[in-house]
Amino acid sequence: MAQIHPTAIVADGAQIADDAIIGPYCTISSEAVIGSGTELVSHVVIEGNTTLGAGNRVSPFAVLGGKTQDLKFKGGKPGVKIGDNNTIREYVTINAATNDGAYTTVGNGCHILAYSHIAHCCHIGNGVIIVNACQIAGHVVIEDFATIEGSVGIVQFLRVGSMAYIGAMSKITKDVPPYMIAHGDPIQVRSFNRIGMERRGVSEAGRKAVKEAYRILYRREGPVADLLDRIEAEVEQTPEIKHLLEFCRASENGIAR
Repeated sequence: MAQIHPTAIVADGAQIADDAIIGPYCTISSEAVIGSGTELVSHVVIEGNTTLGAGNRVSPFAVLGGKTQDLKFKGGKPGVKIGDNNTIREYVTINAATNDGAYTTVGNGCHILAYSHIAHCCHIGNGVIIVNACQIAGHVVIEDFATIEGSVGIVQFLRVGSMAYIGAMSKITKDVPPYMIAHGDPIQVRSFNRIGMERRGVSEAGRKAVKEAYRILYRREGPVADLLDRIEAEVEQTPEIKHLLEFCRASENGIAR
């Protein structure tokens, strides 16, 4: 049977796993689903149509599933889906999506640190680190194993690629390609994330190919489309390069340079 503190308020209909822990003064909606081994430490608010998977730990004063702040909201039952084994620290807010039946999503194994905000319709991948006080606007996509350092702001409808690293205090106004290190206001790509790729087990060939692609894309002159064609023609087509090319060519907002 779940450990539910007597001061917690759990609405009828909430689905709580038998080994979940609901700490003091938490509030849980009737539509909430709390997975196996998930712990709400205290004073956590779970609103609306919100699902948390297994093994999550949510710290005090986090609010998950709050109503979208998008003025286009017309009602219905959008929600939030959070995967397994995530750490969600104090005062984090993750808002529900805007459209009926849609979800803001967080994958598995993420670390979302204090005072960060994830707005409506965002999609956060697996193993993402979001450091304190990041402000992420609506419809942002952050791919697997990206790291967003403290106090970063991300404009709506942008993307941050897999294993990208964003330096603290940056303002992201363009898509940041996978495997790149970017920093500044406006955001600029400064290097490629060699250490991050090593830690995530990217092969030596993959790391070498990304280094060569970085030199073409960021150290040579010319239209981005032409530089991408050069990467396709001149660089070994490892899975990393294929993803980099696909990401950049699909960009609707332009990539950070």
